[in-house]
Amino acid sequence: MPTTPHIEQHFTAGDTVRDIVIGMSDGLTVPFALAAGLSGAVASTNIVVTAGLAEIAAGSIAMGLGGYLAARSDADHYAAERKREEREIVEKTTAEREEVASVFRGYGLGEAEITPIVDALQHRPKDWVDFMMRFELGLEEPEPKRALTSALTIALSYIAGGLIPLSPYILLGNAQTALVVSVAVTLIALVIFGYLKGKATGAHALRSALTTALVGGLAAAAAFMIARAIA
Repeated sequence: MPTTPHIEQHFTAGDTVRDIVIGMSDGLTVPFALAAGLSGAVASTNIVVTAGLAEIAAGSIAMGLGGYLAARSDADHYAAERKREEREIVEKTTAEREEVASVFRGYGLGEAEITPIVDALQHRPKDWVDFMMRFELGLEEPEPKRALTSALTIALSYIAGGLIPLSPYILLGNAQTALVVSVAVTLIALVIFGYLKGKATGAHALRSALTTALVGGLAAAAAFMIARAIA
């Protein structure tokens, strides 16, 4: 009897989605707050647009640099821990064998089943280190180009997010009118962004949309009040 192949579908783009969320969420709130705060002090949109574009440029660079440094830190941490494990399986072999055995005991295996596995790993040092990195330390090897990719993803997402609340000020001549439109556009963007984020991660899309709009709206409102108080 023919059988239907079992195809598992798992979400594997977590790092990329995380970077997009970081960049887009900040891009939607910070430029909005700046533009909204300035709109109460000036009638013309020219100053608001100039300040907003300057903030988007500076913010995207800062956010991208932060993402790059964070990814580099993860890579450096992984490399340092791997060197330590490589040294320990040679210098502290007995202790490392016991650590492997303890992992399998946690899965309910007995000593008769564990010993051959530990012996096999001891004769394959690279696989032994790989095992310890993943199951003892919970570390996955970062992608070689992860730092640069993370920086670009966060920076571009910040720019895309920042242009949304700023676009009414670019298209309209009156700052107060642009503020009302900007609020509406930003909320719609937060709902759409949250919905797409939920679909991409396999979460409940509508719940993700409402949560993102609520959290992003509160953050934007708080930032707006601070910016308006300063302005």
